[in-house]
Amino acid sequence: MTDPFSIRGQVAVITGGSGVLGREMALALARAGAKVVVLSRGLASCERVVAAIQQEGGQAWAFACDVTVRADLERVQAEITRTLGPVSILVNAAGGNRAQATTSPELPFFALDEQAISETFQLNFTGTLLACQVFGQGMAEQGAGCIVNISSMASLRPLTRVVSYGAAKAAINNFTQWLAVYLAREYSPRIRVNALAPGFFLTEQNRFLMLDPQGGYTARGQAILDHTPAGRFGEPADLTGALLWLVSPAASFVTGIVVPIDGGFSAFSGV
Repeated sequence: MTDPFSIRGQVAVITGGSGVLGREMALALARAGAKVVVLSRGLASCERVVAAIQQEGGQAWAFACDVTVRADLERVQAEITRTLGPVSILVNAAGGNRAQATTSPELPFFALDEQAISETFQLNFTGTLLACQVFGQGMAEQGAGCIVNISSMASLRPLTRVVSYGAAKAAINNFTQWLAVYLAREYSPRIRVNALAPGFFLTEQNRFLMLDPQGGYTARGQAILDHTPAGRFGEPADLTGALLWLVSPAASFVTGIVVPIDGGFSAFSGV
């Protein structure tokens, strides 16, 4: 019998693959038998993830790539295709926030840094769009493929402070649905596009919002836990089950959806 969850032998590219969440997703794809290509701005950080995959017996390659620069993406795409073959899975995990684009008592909305706002939006949304253009074109040519964008709970429930980040992630949700329809109708229904919306996970980009300098919870961090029925922050491994489902044949009739991975946060009204 064939395994409906098998992705063995497929070439999977993950942007932002050296981050806290991206690393875990890269490891999960490799454990499932995919040939994993890890992309991020820093080659050394990518190589550390590749080494961890290879230590477990998986197959992985590292490339430095700025997802906000189309020429970078095109260079990497050409090299991957030449050495490994067509890319059939793309996971867009590159993203993050900027403190200068985040409101606080000391930094009101009216004084947010314009460059930080732009950089946050470009990294989260434009980088996702460009990667979908560059790698999605190959999927369109071969008539098959799977894209998973990484959104955020901030896209579904407007959150205080993270104005540019939330707007960019909301744009990803709309874009995910748009691209799912476009690729299926214009090219092939065997090309699927979905998104994961993680709830609250501790990462390098949001740690300053969740924890105080002593390592305790900030008021914001405690409020999040109080509104999360699961009673904890997410662990990176919490994303992998849904990811492996979405990229596998088991989800062959699933496209254009955004899946919350949030411990029940989006279901809880607070009362």
